[in-house]
Amino acid sequence: MFRSSNVAARIFERQIRTPAPGTSVHRARLFYENMVPSHTIYDVECPDYSFRKFTEDGRYLISFSRNNQDLIVYRPRWLSFCCKEENCMHDLPQKAKKFESFFTELYTVSLASGNEQICKDCFLYLESNQFGVFVTSTALLHDAPSSGEAVPGIPSIDKITFHLLRLEDGDVLDKKVFHNDFISFNHNVGVFLYDDLLAIVSLRFQTIHILQIRDSGNLVDVRAIGTFCREDDELFLNSNAQYMPVSDQSQLHSENHVETCAHQNQLYQNSSFLSGIKQRLLSFIFRAIWNEESDDAQRVQSLKKKFYFHFQDYVDLIILKVQFLDRHHLLIKFGSVDGVLSVSRNADQQPAFFAVYNMETTEIVAFYQNSAEELYLFFEMFCDHFHPHSKNSPHMNFISSHSNNIHAFEQLRGIKKKPNFQFLKKMLGSLPFSCQSQNPSPYFDQSLFRYDEKLISATDRPRPSTDHPIKFTTRREQYAHKFKIKSGPEAGSTDGRTKKISSFLFHPFLPLTLSIQQTPISQPSINIHFRK
Repeated sequence: MFRSSNVAARIFERQIRTPAPGTSVHRARLFYENMVPSHTIYDVECPDYSFRKFTEDGRYLISFSRNNQDLIVYRPRWLSFCCKEENCMHDLPQKAKKFESFFTELYTVSLASGNEQICKDCFLYLESNQFGVFVTSTALLHDAPSSGEAVPGIPSIDKITFHLLRLEDGDVLDKKVFHNDFISFNHNVGVFLYDDLLAIVSLRFQTIHILQIRDSGNLVDVRAIGTFCREDDELFLNSNAQYMPVSDQSQLHSENHVETCAHQNQLYQNSSFLSGIKQRLLSFIFRAIWNEESDDAQRVQSLKKKFYFHFQDYVDLIILKVQFLDRHHLLIKFGSVDGVLSVSRNADQQPAFFAVYNMETTEIVAFYQNSAEELYLFFEMFCDHFHPHSKNSPHMNFISSHSNNIHAFEQLRGIKKKPNFQFLKKMLGSLPFSCQSQNPSPYFDQSLFRYDEKLISATDRPRPSTDHPIKFTTRREQYAHKFKIKSGPEAGSTDGRTKKISSFLFHPFLPLTLSIQQTPISQPSINIHFRK
């Protein structure tokens, strides 16, 4: 810890003092207390695009055209300009107050065509190869008829296309297409990227597709978890379907033998059996309840109350969301069909369960209800394990959470007081976490800065806008104001009745931020906050 807040004194102290082992990066990050955004350009002149986010390594700014057809990628660069006047530091020249002074457009790629549109809320970045995963889709059909193995009540999308791009030059390397399916793309809910493994959740057909992103730029199918759990499950069941008993044994030797087997396969496809993942789940629940008692009579009574009485409820559960815990384990959220399109604030009140699934052994290794205190204790003590980051993303290792930051933990303890049923459901309602949904900017490091998390946070979500600036103060010097960020016009909005939404795009390591204020009736107002 530096003794002084003066930047020159800190540089000198860094030269003569060696930090404790394992703290050199944390000590270097203290310089961000001195390097903060100090100047704002309001209503900057910029193209009429929808700006999404900076990549985790800070190399690219992702944006989309207003018609959601084209991808536009920018390279952030620092402001530079020349001035002929002797004293020009009081204000920037007009030519420097443009978007092009801070960002250079690299290319524009047309991803969507015809009736397709880019799903601008869904973007994943593979830092090791500078690959980007983008999604285009056709319109959502709410009244789609259920067919085959599709879950009734789930809407459908005619065509969903995953595009793998090399962001260095905009080259489309590979595509993966899903037809008549439904995948939730809001804030990356239906997809999760861990190293080179990509998980895609098909809600309509209840299948978890695991793909590998090769260095060559190919999307390779690894496995599909749902109806079947192992690669040879379908072959095994189909090969044994012809030996299933029929009402008339003589039919096995009749001329209609092939038709009989085909009919039996059709019965199997029409959910004669539960899906493989559902069989694993029910077996785990059964064994867990069986092992709770040592007496056989008590076991039977316990199974009647806890298993058979709720059997249909377990059968009706569907996969809602998935995340990787590591390369072999998935955290799967099960719930009801009603929770698929639930966007209300009470979505965490829906009945839900969590299962930890081992992809290699195809076993369920843990199962919890969304009000389980044991799962909450894991979440409280090991929150970072629910945010698995790639080993190639060093910036993501410093995101504050209540398991690695004492200030975040004190905030949680302040609202926790005494764990109760509703509190547990609310806290566990965020699991599984959405992939790449947090910003690694050091200005969100709660060991360095204090700010109002109701107005701004590291989580990538739009927030209700306010006409007052958001203040950032230091932790070391209590209530010492360091900088402030204000979205919208400098003088504030004249119409207080119009609903305004703000989003903030922080660069992962530079003192550079975009604030975007949107209203339903006017063009977005974009401000650039930087260190002058």
